[in-house]
Amino acid sequence: MEDRRITKTKRSLKTALIDMLAKEDFEHISITELCRRADVSRITFYSHYNDKYALLDDIFEDMLRIGTEDYYRRQREYNPTGKLAAGYVNMLDAILEIYYDRFDFFQYTNPEKNPYLASRLYSIILETVEMHTMHVKERLPLKYSPKKIAGFVCFGMLGFVNESHEENTPLEEIRREARVLLKDLIKSGILTEHEQ
Repeated sequence: MEDRRITKTKRSLKTALIDMLAKEDFEHISITELCRRADVSRITFYSHYNDKYALLDDIFEDMLRIGTEDYYRRQREYNPTGKLAAGYVNMLDAILEIYYDRFDFFQYTNPEKNPYLASRLYSIILETVEMHTMHVKERLPLKYSPKKIAGFVCFGMLGFVNESHEENTPLEEIRREARVLLKDLIKSGILTEHEQ
């Protein structure tokens, strides 16, 4: 466990970074200004992080930990028998839950304004879906590699969610429709040799 002072310092830095993203893109945020806003010295900053990218990665790691815990909880509660489609839907629900719960941060992952943040978010989601798919491969024969399936699922769902936002679809409807679409896709047998 981290010392409370360290936890408080890191929280202050994370909060300051997120607040600063409202006014400027990530690339233009300076460590000096970040430290000033967090009321932390540069020496203290560098005792915890090598650079602002390491701080950002720590924020993403926090989100990944929360999302992973939520996914495993959903699996225990809603998919104890390990059904294929239910596993992917639980993953989607966990991703959407953390995304919208922490929209104060994720709203800044727009690729036009903050390409590094967008790329980092996408990489984490892609790796997570690929890892899940590798576990699926241990039980079921897949038609494609886990990497290809993860790319297909991630790009497809990202496009679906983005287009839903463009059409001003209410959040609960986006969630419901995304779940149905993903479940129908997985159950169609498009990814595996056997329908699930």
